[in-house]
Amino acid sequence: MSLAIKAVIFDWAGTMIDFGSRAPVIALLRLFEDVGVPITEAEARADMGRAKRDHIRAILAVPHIAAGWRAVYDAPPGEADVSRLHDAVEPIMRAAAADCAALVPGAAQIAARLRGEGVRIGSCTGYTRAMMADILPRAADQGYAPEVVVCSGETAEGRPSPLMAWKALVELGVWPSSACVKVDDATVGVREGREAGMWTVGLAASGNGVGLDTAELAALPADARARRIVDAADALYAAGADYVIDSVVDLWPVLEQISVRVAAGEKPA
Repeated sequence: MSLAIKAVIFDWAGTMIDFGSRAPVIALLRLFEDVGVPITEAEARADMGRAKRDHIRAILAVPHIAAGWRAVYDAPPGEADVSRLHDAVEPIMRAAAADCAALVPGAAQIAARLRGEGVRIGSCTGYTRAMMADILPRAADQGYAPEVVVCSGETAEGRPSPLMAWKALVELGVWPSSACVKVDDATVGVREGREAGMWTVGLAASGNGVGLDTAELAALPADARARRIVDAADALYAAGADYVIDSVVDLWPVLEQISVRVAAGEKPA
């Protein structure tokens, strides 16, 4: 089958690498511990997928975290603090991301199959270019090297704005966006794809919504595992996903369905 889809834009952590999207959590927990205002994993994950500066700003806006900051520093957190934390997290994030750069099972295979069909492959991420420096060669060594990588800070606004997704399409030279697909594990990434006018596919099991690596997920009792995946899927659908699957290993049948709809002249809602 020759796909009518022109391009697929993938997220990175929790989508194509780092099953469970662990690296950002590891880095943020360490960052806030280092500055004397500890946060929980749930708080680190609440705004996952945003540009890291926006993510840190959102964490500092949580009332009890802002109160904790004031208790330590005798002042509410401000933009100078956001910038300081952003600068501090970059090397921590780079190290954590490099350690969590294993491809999600099926990622290399789906990319190869898309290339074989002539579908262009782009990507965008909440990581900065420096944070991606060690990830890109590791991913390439495992068989995944998208044509375009758009990083945090390279557009005027990050997610949920469509600007990173649009930049990827511009650099690929592909249009219309209604013949393209955004694949992401985070709700804010699904919203980005919708704002860009693309078909959106959410990933429930491999990403931020569940937040467990493959071994941790497999170790859960079946009913607990199913419940966490359903909850993550519900959040992705609520964000506007056209389709939700467990991980990229399940993507091809969905792309075939989208292709039929594109060929029929249908556009995403």
